[in-house]
Amino acid sequence: MSAEDSPAKKPGPRERARAQTIADIIGLGRRHLAEHGASALSLRAIARDLGVVSSAVYRYVESRDELLTLLLIDAYNELGDAVDRDVDALAEGDFRGRFLALARAVRHWAVQEPGSYALLFGSPVPGYRAPGDRTTEPGTRVIMRLVGILDAAHRAGALTAVAGGAVVPQALAGNLAAVRDELGLDLPEEVLARGVLVWTSLFGAVSFEVFGQYGPDTFPAREELFQHQMETLAGLVGL
Repeated sequence: MSAEDSPAKKPGPRERARAQTIADIIGLGRRHLAEHGASALSLRAIARDLGVVSSAVYRYVESRDELLTLLLIDAYNELGDAVDRDVDALAEGDFRGRFLALARAVRHWAVQEPGSYALLFGSPVPGYRAPGDRTTEPGTRVIMRLVGILDAAHRAGALTAVAGGAVVPQALAGNLAAVRDELGLDLPEEVLARGVLVWTSLFGAVSFEVFGQYGPDTFPAREELFQHQMETLAGLVGL
């Protein structure tokens, strides 16, 4: 039997205990995010809530920046899982429904987890730079799923032509071509450009709600407003 064929070694008690402690630290970190914001995140405060000295926490998480990275990865993956779950519940050929399910999943998660959403899509944390080799893949799960829906719809001939679109400038066309080649897409440049607008508009709408930009009394029918916005975006991209 080769090494590749050998069954994976199960984690022992020490590994399981370490994983559980890190999960507890992440859980407390998320609670502190919601209560105090990312800039006030403190390993000492988390150690206090765990009931241990701060040096004990540093054995598992070496710095505040490492904790922020763990929280980013955790939140990106939780958001991605929520999107995948709702999108996969619909038929593969229901492209419009899948897009709307994706959008609703993003909004629902963001409203339920405003602290984590702010860490992902709010103001940068002063002095912190996310390591791309660890955060890019989980951080692009939602946009990759969105682009995948549009690309599958185009390949199936399910995108309707949209009249009155702006001409794609030559410099932008080069950018779009590079993205299309890197991701193996079949989308025309004008559809891909509209897809970028849909992507940024989706998260803009969610951010306006999560960060209170509408004000307390404007648009009490928030869910209906969001649904209308997303249906408009679906039409904009030909769904």
